[in-house]
Amino acid sequence: MTQNRPLTDLKNIGKKLAERLNEIGISSEAELRKVGAIQAHKKLKAKYPNETLPVCYYLYSFEGALHDQHWNDLSVKRKQKLKESIS
Repeated sequence: MTQNRPLTDLKNIGKKLAERLNEIGISSEAELRKVGAIQAHKKLKAKYPNETLPVCYYLYSFEGALHDQHWNDLSVKRKQKLKESIS
């Protein structure tokens, strides 16, 4: 698996989500891996404090992208740990 694909080549990340990541300085797979799903989500929440960011659309999508799987295929346990990490 390539480690530095464009964001839109990753599972779960389309044009809109890639644009949002670009706004916080993440423009490639390598940068997303360096920051991680949790920090990417936190940075987006900081950038958009008045906007509700659906956990499944952002946090789970980032995590799934980093593991090359659809966000909904993440285990219940993993999803719970991710949610707890942003609380």
